[in-house]
Amino acid sequence: MTALAAERSAPPRTDRRLLTGAFAALGVVMAVWGSRMPALQAAAHLTAGELAVVLLGAAVGMVAGLQVGGRLADRHGPSRLLVGPTVIFGAVLVVLGQCRTLPSLVLGAAVFGLAHGLLDVGANTCAVHVERAYRRKIMSSLHCSYSVGALGGAALAATTTWLPYDVLFTTVGAVTVLAALATVPVVRAAQHLDDTTGSACTDDEAAPSSSRATVWLLGALAAGCLLGEGAAVDWSAVHLHSLHSGEATAAAAYALYSAAMATGRLFGDRLTTRYGATTVVRGGAALAAAGLGAGLAIGTVPAALLGWTALGLGLSTAVPSLISAAGRGGPRAVAAVAATGYLGLLTGPAAIGALASLTSVPAALALPVLLAAAVALAAHRALEAR
Repeated sequence: MTALAAERSAPPRTDRRLLTGAFAALGVVMAVWGSRMPALQAAAHLTAGELAVVLLGAAVGMVAGLQVGGRLADRHGPSRLLVGPTVIFGAVLVVLGQCRTLPSLVLGAAVFGLAHGLLDVGANTCAVHVERAYRRKIMSSLHCSYSVGALGGAALAATTTWLPYDVLFTTVGAVTVLAALATVPVVRAAQHLDDTTGSACTDDEAAPSSSRATVWLLGALAAGCLLGEGAAVDWSAVHLHSLHSGEATAAAAYALYSAAMATGRLFGDRLTTRYGATTVVRGGAALAAAGLGAGLAIGTVPAALLGWTALGLGLSTAVPSLISAAGRGGPRAVAAVAATGYLGLLTGPAAIGALASLTSVPAALALPVLLAAAVALAAHRALEAR
């Protein structure tokens, strides 16, 4: 074996550390932005409707970034979408801290979302390539770094409420920009971020068909999973309140969900390697549906807390596995699956709210239960399509 061949066959640990940082930075910035949103709303004197317009701008920008990112990664390589979008991501967070008018906030949020989408495609597509070079599953652990980053960002925002939000945005944004610029030499030297040749999959991990039908099915399953995440973010505390829990207990529901999600992703690669992606995703989705379904049916605070915990644990490996499957169809497939998935995250809470207005909160929350069950039933077809 030549020295070059030996170097290329070695596990690309530097590449993996680089992507771990990229996913973690994405989680930290998004958590800081979301956690201090009420302070931004108050400083800019935004009504609820105006704040919704700002968030819509971010959503539109993110979807556009996912679509454009797929084309750019396909043409120039996904590593080109690591440094630049991260610099923009951090810089725009600094700018958003200084915005006080609705037009400037909408424009800033749109660019913020655009950078998010570009970085999402770049990081996930690079992760597929590095996972191939590793010759074993690592996608779940990379997504775990996003979950840990989000928890860290939320904790930072919660423990620095004495600090003006614009100072926090400036600090986090500046650190993000500097950290991204510091990785330029590492990205340029990385061997596997754009390498699509070094895959050696086991039989049950053979590349699925990249047909449009398969990509849409993967996207639909991702949407179902991310709708569950949106439900946890926006409705878990409301659900606990409907059961007459205290404020702290209601807040604990999402904390338990997040901790279970991070734990599941921490061990997800080992489970997927041992049992296969299809088995783990199907079993996890079944656990999510049964756990939250039981929590809704029993209707007590302890059962509800266990239900949200089961949802986080059960869905933890699903999106990483779906992204891995989509990635073998190329960057545009990753972008399509991510964009479709985020539609579930963005529209799901509103759909649950509409159902709750017609029925009740527990009845409306049957929607993520049903979708988790659908993921369990359809995972085999999506992940093992040829």
